[in-house]
Amino acid sequence: MYGGRGVLVWGGIMLGSRTHLHIFDAGSVNRTRYCNEILLPYVRLFRDALGLQFLFMDDNAPCHRTVDAKQLLESEDIERMDWPARSPDLNPIEHVWDFLGRRLAARTLPPVTIRELRLALQDEWAAMPQQLIDTLILSMGRRCETCLAVRGDHIPY
Repeated sequence: MYGGRGVLVWGGIMLGSRTHLHIFDAGSVNRTRYCNEILLPYVRLFRDALGLQFLFMDDNAPCHRTVDAKQLLESEDIERMDWPARSPDLNPIEHVWDFLGRRLAARTLPPVTIRELRLALQDEWAAMPQQLIDTLILSMGRRCETCLAVRGDHIPY
């Protein structure tokens, strides 16, 4: 599929809105690319839009946890939420990625080239109902309560 290749993407979500889907050009995402292509152009704008209500959530990807990323977030007064290890069910974006993957798989004509994949990803991201994103975000309180009730064991989400 896609000539044995794939793409790396990043997207930001919040109640009532989302970023454009960022599709990285070839190569891996290192600390410099993460800071320059994601934190500065996207995350800073989210913070500016939300002000004091803004709390940034990412995961434990190596480029997210570098000293450079931490220092940049601190210099921009961006508060980062602690990320629970091995808990993708507690990050709403993981459910968004699942939805996006299912939409791609359900296409009548699935993408077969990288160019087609990039276009399909952008189309599906734009077509994703904001209500789905909002519902996922609003479910996080309940998910956290459930996780605490089972003392960190698996939860049914």
